[in-house]
Amino acid sequence: MSRTASTAPRLYVPDPLAPGAEVPLAAPQAHYLRDVMRMAPGGAVRLFNGRDGAWLAEISALGKGKGAVRCAERIAPQRPEPDVWLLFAPLKSARQDMLVEKAVELGVSVLQPVLTERTQTRRVNPERLAAQVVEAAEQCERLTLPEVRPLADLFDLLAAWPAGRTLFHGDETGGGTPALAAFSAPPGAGGDALLVGPEGGFSPRELDVLRAASFSLGVGFGPRILRAETAALAALSLWQATRGDGGLTPGC
Repeated sequence: MSRTASTAPRLYVPDPLAPGAEVPLAAPQAHYLRDVMRMAPGGAVRLFNGRDGAWLAEISALGKGKGAVRCAERIAPQRPEPDVWLLFAPLKSARQDMLVEKAVELGVSVLQPVLTERTQTRRVNPERLAAQVVEAAEQCERLTLPEVRPLADLFDLLAAWPAGRTLFHGDETGGGTPALAAFSAPPGAGGDALLVGPEGGFSPRELDVLRAASFSLGVGFGPRILRAETAALAALSLWQATRGDGGLTPGC
C-alpha cells in the first residue's frame, strides 16, 4: 500500500469490517479517490463504520463511479464516546452548516432539530444533514456518526423526555446557572442534552415550561448575547471540557 495509516484518506462505510473483508465504495467515494485524490488500486485508505474500530484497507478496484477496498488490519479499537445530545432550532443554510460540522467535531451523539415558537427557518434537509455528518466525522477522526433525528416540536420533545437525561437549556435572561458551574456538577446516570434556542431566544411560555421541568436546568454563557450557533458551540466546548472527553489524547 502506498500511503501510511496516518496519511491515508479516511472513509465511513456501513459494512462490517474484518480481516480480508471486501467493502464496496459508494459512487461519490470512488470519484473522490480516483478523480480528486488521483489514487489507483493498491492505494491505502482508512475505514470506520461506528462499530468495528478503525481499519487500514487497500483499494482492490477503482473505476468511474465504482470501486472496492479490502480490509487489511485494524489500527484502532472501537472506543466509547460521550453521550451528549444537541437540540437546536434550524438556522439559515451557511450558519447551520457550520453548526452541524463543528457539533460533529465536538462529539455530539445526537443531533435533534427542534421547532420553537420563534424559529424562523422551519424546514431541514435530512439528506444534507446526513452528508454533512459523514464528511465531518471522516475529517475529525471520530469513530462513530451521530444520530440525526427528524425535526420535532419542542413541546412534544419535552412531554416525552427520557427519564434520567439532564437537559441544559440556554438562558439569556440572566437567571441561568453559569455554564461552567452547571457542567462541573456530578453527572446523572442518563446522559445529558444541550438545548439552544433560535435567534430571538425562547418565548416566555417556553421558558416557563423549561424552568418547571424537573430534568431541565437553565445555563448562561456570560454577559454577551450570542448567536444561536455560537451558543451551541460554546456549550459543547464547555461540556466536553468538564463532563466529556475533551482532555483525552486524539485517536487514530
